Amino acid sequence: MLLPCLPLMQVIFYEERNFQGRSYDCMSDCADMSSYLSRCYSCRVESGCFVVYERTNYMGNQWFIRRGEYPDMQRMGMVFDSIRSCRMIPHYRGHYRMKIYERENFGGQMNELMEDCESIVDRYRMSDCQSCNVSDGHWLMYEQPHYRGRMCYFRPGEYRSFREMGYSNMRFMSMRRIMDIC
Repeated sequence: MLLPCLPLMQVIFYEERNFQGRSYDCMSDCADMSSYLSRCYSCRVESGCFVVYERTNYMGNQWFIRRGEYPDMQRMGMVFDSIRSCRMIPHYRGHYRMKIYERENFGGQMNELMEDCESIVDRYRMSDCQSCNVSDGHWLMYEQPHYRGRMCYFRPGEYRSFREMGYSNMRFMSMRRIMDIC
């Protein structure tokens, strides 16, 4: 049985704005880009979708990027200096399912999502989300309603405590499925 050929995912990072300076061609996750570039101020996504991070090892503020050109990451509203790591978002075609919990360790009020949610306050009367369990699909969670503010990428897995993950100052108020052709 032949499997369908999936297109390669590729992003090219540049040290300077407007695609100038040294470059690094990336086709997978990269936990530390400092071996390749001293800094990163622009990028070009040839194919696929990625999440870029302000710190190494997929830590700190995050930004979702898809096919296109990003000549000046700061001018686009990126709140950090330079990209230090990136994670490829794999192709996914299937159902989406995530349970969100009001408290850490899957405590308090629980709601199951299978579609985007612009506001957990409006939809579920839920004022806080401190843990989640992603069963299916890849999701972006935002600190403000209507998919605004800082965001975080969640792939399938259990996330018992956002605080312990380093998100103690964030309250996730909206969630969106990543349905782009990544």
